[in-house]
This record gives sequence, structure tokens and C-alpha cells, in this order.
Amino acid sequence: MATTDRRTATLALAHALSAAEHGLPVIPLSATKLPALRSPHHGEARPSGCRGACGLPGHGVHDATTDPTAVRDLFAAAPWATGYGIACGRAPHHLIGVDLDIDANGRTDSVAALQQLALQHLFTLPPTVTVLTPSGGRHIWLSGPPDVSVPNSAGRLAPGIDIRGAGGYLVGPGSVTAHGTYRLVPGTGTLPPAPCPSALLHLLTPPAHPRNHHHGHPDQGRGLVQFVLAADEGQRNTRLFWAACRAYEHGFGDALADTLVRAAVRTGLPEHEARATIASAARLTATRCEPPG
Repeated sequence: MATTDRRTATLALAHALSAAEHGLPVIPLSATKLPALRSPHHGEARPSGCRGACGLPGHGVHDATTDPTAVRDLFAAAPWATGYGIACGRAPHHLIGVDLDIDANGRTDSVAALQQLALQHLFTLPPTVTVLTPSGGRHIWLSGPPDVSVPNSAGRLAPGIDIRGAGGYLVGPGSVTAHGTYRLVPGTGTLPPAPCPSALLHLLTPPAHPRNHHHGHPDQGRGLVQFVLAADEGQRNTRLFWAACRAYEHGFGDALADTLVRAAVRTGLPEHEARATIASAARLTATRCEPPG
């Protein structure tokens, strides 16, 4: 491992230990922002439902811990880790992450969309921890009540707004990825995660509706579908794989699979190739995240 890589790994561990000291459960991440440790059930014929009961590391967000010894052990098992993830929905903070994506083509203004939601539903976001992403987006940290499970979602509130809740994770500040470094907005690092405004919390926890899991809720993942549809010829497979991974990480990959296939086919990707790509994404993410409620 090169000196620069060792320094990056050492800093990632230091940041993770600091987060754990503040009650934030952490896991090591690779430069791809995915959990750094491969599942011990990799290669099994059927996806494993194990969430760490086997006692081995490699279960993604289920490995997340605040115990400093356990954190060191996880990073020792993944010396290539360049960052860390923070598990959402876990005590004591019950973290909720509002992920505001930035569209490089300027077609999506997630910040304006969130402001519109705030005006429409009469809430104000309090000062809180805010993290700048390498793409120019930001993660807003909020805390939720212990008796409410906030589900993960992608583009359900509005295009470009993703929510990290129970079973999801946020890339921690100080993490280095293939696209750059996640950094705290100056002045927010000393703040605790602010309580989620009740009106916003209501939007994040819509009442459950019976639905056909083969077709899914019409709002689920519409931003991911648009992401696939916007692919140029050289991006089709990469965009489809990324979108499928996000869908499976959020717990509705199977429900969205056919829609993603149709979107990919519209961009010119052969159907058999699209289905193979989505199957690869399903295998990759099978044991890395808990399906959201």
C-alpha cells in the first residue's frame, strides 16, 4: 500500500473513531462509497438473509458499531478503506439524512425543491450538521424520535432528494471517495443533529398502503429511472448498475427492476444485458443493507 493510501486509511479510521465517540455507529467504506468488507456469504447460490448473526464481518450497515475496539477491528480487516459510513436510525441519535443531489446538467434543483416543501408544509430546517459532497450536493443531518422508523427513499419527496433512514447509511465527513472528499460545512461540525421538524417527519413517514410488491409504489425510485433514461451511449450500463444498486440498497430493487429494464431498453441497451446488470446489482447489495420499512 502506498504512503498516500496508508495516510488516507489512517485518517478514515481516525474520523470513524471520532464519530463513534459521539454516539454514531460506523462501518468502513471503500472509495466507491460501498461497505469495504465483502459479505462472508458471497458466492452462495441464494442471497443470505444473515444480518451478522454468523459473527463474521461483512454485513454492511449491520456491522455498524460505536465500540472503539470493534471499529478498529473492522478497519484492520479492510485496510483499503478510504472512508466510513454512519448508520442511520440507530440510538442514540436515530439519525435521518436528507441527501440533496446536484444535477450536473442543471435539470434538478433539490435545494429549491426542499425550500418549496418547507414553504408548502410550514416547517423550517434548524441549524444542524451539514456535509458537502464531492459533487456539490449536501447531506443534512437530523435526529428522529426513537419510536418512529423513517424509511429510505430515492426521489420520493422530490427529484434529487433522497432520504437515509433505518437500514441506510451516510458517508461520513472526512471520507475520501473516487470523486473527492466529503467535508463539513464550516460552523456545523460542533452542532448536534437537530430534531427533525414534525411536519417534515410526517412527510418522511407516509402511512403504509397495501401494494403489489411486483410493481411497487409509483413514486419509488422515479429519480433513479430518470437517471437511467438520461444516459448517453457510453453511460448506459454504468448508470443502470448504479441505479439498481441504489434501489436495492433502499429496499425496493425487485419492485423497480422491470421499470429500470424498460428505461434501459429505451436508451438502446439490449434487454438481456439490462437484466444481467440488474441481477449483478442485486447480488452485490444482497447483504449490505437492511430493506427499509
